[in-house]
Amino acid sequence: MLPRKAMLDLFLTAVATLTVAIGPLDLAPLFLGLTPGQPARARLRLALIATGTASAVLLAFALFGNELLKLLGVGLPAFRTAGGILLLMVAADLLLAKHSGVSSITEPEETEARQRSDIAVVPLAIPLIAGPGAMTAIVLLMGKAQAPLEIVAVLAGLGVAMALTLLSLLSATSLMRVLGVTGASAVARISGILLAALAMQFVFDGLSGSGLFHHIIT
Repeated sequence: MLPRKAMLDLFLTAVATLTVAIGPLDLAPLFLGLTPGQPARARLRLALIATGTASAVLLAFALFGNELLKLLGVGLPAFRTAGGILLLMVAADLLLAKHSGVSSITEPEETEARQRSDIAVVPLAIPLIAGPGAMTAIVLLMGKAQAPLEIVAVLAGLGVAMALTLLSLLSATSLMRVLGVTGASAVARISGILLAALAMQFVFDGLSGSGLFHHIIT
């Protein structure tokens, strides 16, 4: 039986990592920008489909991501290190308010999305919600979960992160009215700092697990 504190710590780590990687508050203005003039009912439908699709994609990565790595011959330490670096790039996007392409959509994708009648799956679900950062994060978190209860803790964290994402999309207008551009930018930068710290921990875990620099990293 796992200690409750260990399970709670893993659950909170999963919630924090996935929430910051997905960035629900960052999605609010993008959602409004992609749905101009849409009635509340249409936005509700888009938000539900988008979060449902993204949840299914991330759940698939959670359950089968490590098996895919084994098939490719990629060890978990290597993926932890590479994934940590990728998450650092996402964190840099948040901190510097730039778009490297890792955690955002390109201008052609945004233009195409505005012209489509249904944007729930692309680009809302993929890549805005279930983007490379979130996919990497869930695989890394599942790599730390060994016991069944630990897996439940990570999946519960995913559920909370997706619930927060849905809430952010549904209340996008109110959020932007309260936060404004400055407030949203401040939240993004704080999230970037947290994600950078989590990303470095994944890098350290990967290097430690590989045996490299074992005398330096404990």
